[in-house]
Amino acid sequence: MSIIRLTLLALVACVPLLAQAAPYQLTTAWPVNVGPLNPHLYTPNQMFAQSMVYEPLVKYQADGSVQPWLATRWRHSADGKTWWFTLRDDVAFSNGEPFNAQAAAANFQAVLANRQRHAWLELANQITDVRALSATELQITLKSAYAPLLQELALPRPFRFIAPSQFIDGGTARGIKAPIGTGPWRLASSQLNQRDVLVRNERYWGRKPALQQITIKVIPDATSRAVAFETGEIDMLYGDEGLLPLDTFERFRHHPGYVARLSAPAETVMLALNASQGPTRELTVREALNYAVDKQTLVDSVLYGTQQVADTLFAPSVPYAPQDLTPRRYDPTKARALLEQAGWQQLEGQPWRQKAGQPLAIELAFIGTDALAKSMAEIIQANLRQVGVQVTLVGEEESSIYARQREGRFGMIFNRTWGAPYDPHAFLSSMRVPSHADYQAQRGLPDKALIDKEISEVLTTGGRGAAEKTVP
Repeated sequence: MSIIRLTLLALVACVPLLAQAAPYQLTTAWPVNVGPLNPHLYTPNQMFAQSMVYEPLVKYQADGSVQPWLATRWRHSADGKTWWFTLRDDVAFSNGEPFNAQAAAANFQAVLANRQRHAWLELANQITDVRALSATELQITLKSAYAPLLQELALPRPFRFIAPSQFIDGGTARGIKAPIGTGPWRLASSQLNQRDVLVRNERYWGRKPALQQITIKVIPDATSRAVAFETGEIDMLYGDEGLLPLDTFERFRHHPGYVARLSAPAETVMLALNASQGPTRELTVREALNYAVDKQTLVDSVLYGTQQVADTLFAPSVPYAPQDLTPRRYDPTKARALLEQAGWQQLEGQPWRQKAGQPLAIELAFIGTDALAKSMAEIIQANLRQVGVQVTLVGEEESSIYARQREGRFGMIFNRTWGAPYDPHAFLSSMRVPSHADYQAQRGLPDKALIDKEISEVLTTGGRGAAEKTVP
């Protein structure tokens, strides 16, 4: 059930950097440390920092195209199974090691040695061989033609490059020695639960950043981040709807001393409904729940109008995403009728519907420290109460919620799409493996095998139109 379309929030104090005590330095905040910054792994590595330190062969653009980056050009065989990339010859890692095809191949091999961890990403399953043909020529061989190869090479992880000298035991699955990449920034220091400091990579091959240093203070609480910004402790905030309390963002948005911006819709928050267990096994119940949730009230009362109602899985800007589907608007009368049709009766004097002596009861799980998720869950609980559905709210720590998603231990659970460049290819690919809520939500569907088969067919056919690309 798609609920809201998310935008990114940015907030900057209107004070020139040159007027501050430390010229050419910027201080911002994040809820946690950036992590060890292993380019080939996930949490606790923070994606934005990985993207500052490491670079891809090709780079995804806002218009959905893919442009040369560490690779200057590429071509593929007639059957789409073999790709050749020509690499830049002027790139070094931040420690001075050369970036070349041998280093690139070693990184691909490190990722593929841990292939099971990346099974959600179809490209990791498709690659059969990567080899350096020369210092600047890299060959990638696939099982079959794979349409989104370039998009997935552009992802923030795992196909980015660390200096091979930083491998542990010949790879990265067990960790790295230090985060040494080719990107415009390098990690200078990290203090647990305090701060991370990134400094400009003076060996960077491209246009160097104007800033010399970025300090990222660890401030877990959204209200505390807002106070730090307002008092001048930090210069800028950037992130999603959990960045800071949205009522505070609205206040800053209308303050002449700050610049506040909202992006175009980027991701979609949804409720994953478990088709394998409990009342949500029934199609009619799932349909009724869609009609019973007042999305507009969520946007207006919890999100202060900063987000949009979502009637489709993907935002309009996502390639191939249909926008002409008939939406299910808020209609509690229709929700009640559907539940009656499914045999869930509401007896006189009873708050909850019943069938065969069992109440219509569903758990809604969310990250307990996420104040916005909690507020949305409470409104959804109230909406469903109006149609006779008993909703128990389960707020747990982040790791527990992700475990519930992977293992299918939920009736309803908050989930979201991933935004560009993951959507739609990588997000749909992940639906086929038990790593996210979507797989578990769909597992009980009678046509689950067909859904997975058709996703695989779409991903591995029609991908031969990617023209040869060269840096202008």
